[in-house]
Amino acid sequence: MKAIIGILTVFCCVTIVSTGYAEEVGSVDTEFKWLGPDHKIVVEAFDDPKIEGITCYLSRSKKGGFKGMVGLAEETSDASLACRQVGPIRLVGEMKEGEKVFSESRSLIFKSLQVVRFFDKKRQTYIYLAYSDRVIEGSPQNAVSTVPIQSWSSR
Repeated sequence: MKAIIGILTVFCCVTIVSTGYAEEVGSVDTEFKWLGPDHKIVVEAFDDPKIEGITCYLSRSKKGGFKGMVGLAEETSDASLACRQVGPIRLVGEMKEGEKVFSESRSLIFKSLQVVRFFDKKRQTYIYLAYSDRVIEGSPQNAVSTVPIQSWSSR
């Protein structure tokens, strides 16, 4: 029994750590739960780790109840994404096409939400794609957001 509790604790900690650099901006309850937190929709912000001046806002569901409270609930693949230029754009690292800029576990071990970045050189635009993947069966649900590079003046 102690081994099972230890394993569950590790998985719960991994789930919490994976969202460490996203900041919760707000949330709304969608369903009341008698035991544990309510089901809700959460809005979080994260900065692109290799491009200063771009922030992405991600909204997605978060299960409550007992399973959600202890990290055992499998979350849905639904997500919405909006990325914006919030300051002068400055590259701070070597970038790769399709590079992961955000990841979060959506179940105990098999499902995750990913945000990857692409660059459309012709249009000078960064493209961010949010999707869920799963070891056995992924989901076609996705969201996309674009950030055209624009000059930034400090008024």
